[in-house]
Amino acid sequence: MKALLVLEDGKKFIGKSFGSHGEMVGEVVFNTSMMGYQEIITDPSYCEQIVTMTYPQIGNYGVNKKDTESGKIQVSGLIVKEYLDFYSNYRATESLDSYLKKSGIVGLFDIDTRELTRHIRIKGAMKGIISTENFDIDYLISKVEEYPGLTGRDLTKDVSCKKAYIYNKNIKNHKYFVVAVDYGIKTSILKCMSDAGLKVKVVPPHTSAEEILMENPDGIFLSNGPGDPSAVDYAIPEIKKLLNKKPIFGICLGHQLLAIALGAKTFKLKFGHHGGNHPVKNLSTGKIEITAQNHGFNVEMKSLQNIKNIDLEITHMNLNDNTVEGINYKDLNAFSVQYHPEAKPGPDDSKYLFDDFLSLMKNFKLSNKNK
Repeated sequence: MKALLVLEDGKKFIGKSFGSHGEMVGEVVFNTSMMGYQEIITDPSYCEQIVTMTYPQIGNYGVNKKDTESGKIQVSGLIVKEYLDFYSNYRATESLDSYLKKSGIVGLFDIDTRELTRHIRIKGAMKGIISTENFDIDYLISKVEEYPGLTGRDLTKDVSCKKAYIYNKNIKNHKYFVVAVDYGIKTSILKCMSDAGLKVKVVPPHTSAEEILMENPDGIFLSNGPGDPSAVDYAIPEIKKLLNKKPIFGICLGHQLLAIALGAKTFKLKFGHHGGNHPVKNLSTGKIEITAQNHGFNVEMKSLQNIKNIDLEITHMNLNDNTVEGINYKDLNAFSVQYHPEAKPGPDDSKYLFDDFLSLMKNFKLSNKNK
């Protein structure tokens, strides 16, 4: 069936559809990962985004019941060059096509994804619509213009838990107990913390600092999530109250919210960082880590220089565009990274950060014991 992608600047791409039929509006971005499409489309950080896969062949290994980052598909649409409906993998339970259909998600294939990616790189990520029903350009552009976009909007409420829960109730001999604030947390992050020996209680994003501290956790985790961090304004005062009360580790949106709580600012990247091959330099060791990333906003480096009376250091830098990828707040027992050390999909170069979180909790506990 014919399908049409129209961007807010009027650029159009005519292709074929797979998955569901209908109209889907969102912010069009591209992801440079060569695999992991199931993890990508179920990642809550992609809420209200239409993801273009730059790797040409998608669907060849189907989908399964384990490689999910949340309970549902989170993207608004999926665009690929060549969709392969005949899948082959011993873990597969169904095709990507049927998986999308069950969630009512429209897919588009048989377009020049290199041209689309280049257009986004030059013009920037922009709003767009995929349609299999109406091909009137003026109508579709009007629908795109009605869509508010991501800037200034809090999307965490759409992807986070409504009630607190223990992720790993049956963990034995856990080392520490962590409260994870869910702004759109990936399942792989929870699994990494569990594998590191942490018992994890996940709480909704509106949970107060007082409620978190009443749990008496050994550490606090601030999760990833979608949208504009400045719009999650209710989280900022609560994070401020948690500073130096317990060790804190933040990833992606959690990294941004922690920086904002300390007085920094964020800005929207031109086309975001989405993929599993982003080079990041660890400024402490000089090593280059190949990282998985998924964010459209970033902490403004200049604003960090204006934060006074706090001993902070930028620990990681993106080698593609020299943006901030990691910060250590030494005297506050807190650190955070912009990228995803749990990967999924992506390399495991940065998984040591979960061990760093363990060390931070251990040292914090020892220092308080000796007081």
